[in-house]
Amino acid sequence: MTAGVDTPDRRGRTGLDRTGRDLTRNPRVKVRDVKLLSSHWYVERTTTFDIQRADGTWSTQERETHDRGNGATVLLYDTERGTVLLTRQFRFPVYVNGHPDGMLIETPGGLLDDEDEHPEAAVRREVIEETGHTVGEVRHVFDVYMSPGSVTERVAFYAAAYGPSTRTHEGGGLDEEGEDIEILELPFRRAMEMIRTGEIADAKTIMLLQWAALEGPFADSSART
Repeated sequence: MTAGVDTPDRRGRTGLDRTGRDLTRNPRVKVRDVKLLSSHWYVERTTTFDIQRADGTWSTQERETHDRGNGATVLLYDTERGTVLLTRQFRFPVYVNGHPDGMLIETPGGLLDDEDEHPEAAVRREVIEETGHTVGEVRHVFDVYMSPGSVTERVAFYAAAYGPSTRTHEGGGLDEEGEDIEILELPFRRAMEMIRTGEIADAKTIMLLQWAALEGPFADSSART
């Protein structure tokens, strides 16, 4: 008996070794086998599949995938004051991989609670938990696979206006999840400078800030330079 396969894992999941076996959208790919490596909180799998090359020949390949679910993130902006609202928190994976102190500056966001939760609902919840703001209209910007070589996660990107009137909660994250989140309000111009200096090194944050400068809320503003 294997947890996550025929008995529930710590999150009550079974059948995790069946994911991908029934994929037929691409006739050039035929999944042969899926092995569950781990199902602690996230799910690790090894999948063996046949793929047809451009010259018509077939090759058998094996890939490991890291499944942490999907996520959502949002850029909070105030065009009247020319500011954005970001967060800063400790991220051990970046700390162990060369970041000076592991304190990463990011746009607020997080994982969807489950596969049925809509990304917009998730991002609204995360904004309240992390920043204490309850935003109004939320604009969908794009969806991105952040690390497609090994991670299955797809992140939905949003943008929303904020201001003094949208602050409804304390923010700072959830104690029960071990979160200790600092809220940073920065001039948009300063945030763009921090990309160039390396002070902002988070991919999703850089993507949303650059979108804001190119075609988003600061596209026609002197605050973008």
